[in-house]
Amino acid sequence: MASGGPSVASLWTEVNRCGQNGDYTRALKALSKILQESRDDVTALHCKVVCLVQNGSFKEALNVMNTHSKVLGSEVVFEKAYCEYRLNRVESSLKTIESAPEQTDKLKELYGQCRSVYTDLIRNSQDEYEEERKTNLAAVVAAMSQWEQAPTEDLGLSEVTYELCYNAACALIGQGQLTEAFSKLQQAEVLLGESFQDMTEEDIESELAVIHSQMAYVMQLQGRTEEALQLYNQVIKLKPSDVGLLAVTANNIITINKDQNVFDSKRKVKLTSAEGVEYKLAKKQLQAIDFNKALLAMYTNQADQCRKLSSSLQTQNPGHPLPVLIQAAQLCREKQHARAIELLQHFLDQNPESASAIKLTMAQLYLVQACDVLRSIEEYQHKAGMVSALVTMYSHEEDIDGAIDVFKQAIEYYQAEQPGSAAHLALVREAANFKLKHGRKKEAISDLEQLWKQNTKDVFTLAQLISAYSLVDTDKAKAFSKHLPSAETMSFNVDVDELENSHGATYVRKKPAKAVGENLPTEPGQAEVKKKKKKKKGKLPKNYDPKATPDPERWLPMRERSYYRGRKKGKKKEQVGKGTQGATGGPLADLDASKIASSPPTSPRPGSGSSAAPSAAVPPRQQKPSSSGATRKKQAPKKKKGGKGGWS
Repeated sequence: MASGGPSVASLWTEVNRCGQNGDYTRALKALSKILQESRDDVTALHCKVVCLVQNGSFKEALNVMNTHSKVLGSEVVFEKAYCEYRLNRVESSLKTIESAPEQTDKLKELYGQCRSVYTDLIRNSQDEYEEERKTNLAAVVAAMSQWEQAPTEDLGLSEVTYELCYNAACALIGQGQLTEAFSKLQQAEVLLGESFQDMTEEDIESELAVIHSQMAYVMQLQGRTEEALQLYNQVIKLKPSDVGLLAVTANNIITINKDQNVFDSKRKVKLTSAEGVEYKLAKKQLQAIDFNKALLAMYTNQADQCRKLSSSLQTQNPGHPLPVLIQAAQLCREKQHARAIELLQHFLDQNPESASAIKLTMAQLYLVQACDVLRSIEEYQHKAGMVSALVTMYSHEEDIDGAIDVFKQAIEYYQAEQPGSAAHLALVREAANFKLKHGRKKEAISDLEQLWKQNTKDVFTLAQLISAYSLVDTDKAKAFSKHLPSAETMSFNVDVDELENSHGATYVRKKPAKAVGENLPTEPGQAEVKKKKKKKKGKLPKNYDPKATPDPERWLPMRERSYYRGRKKGKKKEQVGKGTQGATGGPLADLDASKIASSPPTSPRPGSGSSAAPSAAVPPRQQKPSSSGATRKKQAPKKKKGGKGGWS
């Protein structure tokens, strides 16, 4: 040992103290110094592995175990299987557990993705980890419900902790019982509030963020996207340390944005690529995020990036239809419908089990091709039925320019062959209405002018023309407004009482009810006396002089009167310096920032509350490994963020 350095005993004391305090980073520094003196110290290596696991450095911990496998032997079987599990290497983890010389409770618990193993473990084990086992069992059931749509049964677990209540909500989400799931999440939030005394402020915010993100997911599934988006953004602003939670929340925001607000989506997609995300999320979640990245590339017109991502996804998921559908959508945006159909047909031949989604998409593409075929029949292009069919199909495909082009060709035909005919004017009218409906007012002006010139008494067309010109050329709008009929010519002899009493009147003026006894007969000779209201005399000003002539400008504001000269300048309202030295009073005291009480921010309290592929859900909760000592930890894997993702 180098002279002047700390002794090995003092270093072990430091390791023990840091382990009890949960300061694993500092413990690692002390362990590194111990290993410099004794490279093959089994206890030091084991403690280093545990500290790395507690810090979430699973890959580094696995490297340490593989490097010193001969020294450590079977001492770290559980830690190795756990790290492989957290790195999504499930098969390797199972092989490691099966090769263990002894199946301890810890290994059984890790192996307990099967519900029966967990149930047997809970029934036959009595130790301090019973609550954690119940939580992990609930997490397994919730995961099965969410990811595998497996039917669940009541396990009889009392929901006395917020983790159990949260996992019950996740299971209900998997069963589609969204209202009940939201109630459970609210209950979990209340139970978390009752656990404040046992948790640090950072832990409370972290757990609340998970619950709120899951609440937002339920709202999104219920169609309450505005509320969900607001709650998602609140979670993002908190900047939780859990990169998995951030990735899931950001992914769900992207699914709400879809092809709108793409700049916000491009910022959020960076959160899904943070370091360590691949170890926090399940394979289905990572798959959903990759799908959304490809879709976002398509919506932002990054064709090469979209093709690259979708091809990579197809290689990783050869039987999944979504990568092929994304490629077909990109080809359609490039007007290559024939290639898109060919691509889908090739995939359909190799994967007949995905026939439904592929065939529906092919039918849609055949519809686009049908439009091209119909437009190629020149002798029917101008027929009203053909125009109507093409406009309907193009509108369904959201190809507004294609529909307008159909109108244009038909109108040009009638302009040349039958100008001014009923069919010609009807087409112009329909084209103008279609353009106005889709916000193309500038393009509709020429059609409206043509219609109005045919019939200058058409007030409805004139009003449409003025409305369109008001957004383009206000001078022309004013000029055309002069042709509107006067108010006198627009008035009609209407019986207001008859109109109000007619069926369907939305508002009727009610006549005042007669007072009780108003129609009682009076005694003969008794005259009816009408009560006259006394008029109150108006109050006169205090300085009123009846002989003086009133100011003729008294009704005008002071600034608008002819004799107003403005206020005199140079006089200060406040005489600073009077009184005690440095003292100020009156309005200046209101500017003292130290006297303004600041109200603490309130925590978000959500209200009760996609796309072809649903968005990602925050996963069932599992207990964290114990921090009571360097070699002692809770057996179950940490929480796995669950969810799905995608758009239509």
